[in-house]
Amino acid sequence: MKTLFFCPMWGMESLGYEAAAKKVKAAGYDGMEIAVWDGKYEEAVRAVRGQDLQLILMAFSVGNTPVETLKNYREWLVKATSWKPLFINSHTGKDFYTFEQNAELIRLAAEVQKATGVRIIHETHRGRFTYSAPATQHYLNTFPELRLTADFSHWVNVAESYLADQSDNVIRAIDRSDHVHCRVGQPEAPQVSDPRAPEWKDALETHANWWDRIRQNQQKAGKDLTITCEFGPAPGYLPTLPYTQQPVVSQWDVNVFMMEFLKKRWAV
Repeated sequence: MKTLFFCPMWGMESLGYEAAAKKVKAAGYDGMEIAVWDGKYEEAVRAVRGQDLQLILMAFSVGNTPVETLKNYREWLVKATSWKPLFINSHTGKDFYTFEQNAELIRLAAEVQKATGVRIIHETHRGRFTYSAPATQHYLNTFPELRLTADFSHWVNVAESYLADQSDNVIRAIDRSDHVHCRVGQPEAPQVSDPRAPEWKDALETHANWWDRIRQNQQKAGKDLTITCEFGPAPGYLPTLPYTQQPVVSQWDVNVFMMEFLKKRWAV
């Protein structure tokens, strides 16, 4: 199997697609994961493929009503799949939608996947139908073909714990995961300040054990594993100093560390 590492465009918007792709290639990544919020798909795709990098595109279900959200989601999926990325990583539904409202979006994604041949997988993320480990279980049971992007940092934050008391929920999600976002969360935030710091050693190891199992599953299934090193930028995800708003660490350096940490852990 191959273990492929992707860099998010998130946090590099000021560089533009071409310069970002060159930087990503030089750092040793295999590809980029991009949310094309500016609509410049042709520019983004050309820049990534011009550097011989693989491409994951993102899709989002946005709207003020369920009807509007469904319409916008369809348009986003149709547009993104037309560029034939490796797959689509989707932020699907909303945590306050009913089960049926979210299910309609899941069914739509399955229809687009079947029509285009481009896989659409759903990220575990706050604010979405996958916002917590227990909330996701009914969807997994109802939709046996549903596949996940495992970003368990969000679940750690929502549960205010490292999920030790609901390991069955986590294992079921792990067994349905095809892609990993290797962000490290902690009970009071979806992102630790710096995963290299000794105070976050246990948090890092907890998440890494989950990723180990996902990799083992992919290996047994004869599939490649894709991982996006997705510590987020400042302001927001990355802590900043008061008043100056200076980030406490470099987002770029942390994400490169995560790639190197996992390459060493897995000897790849």
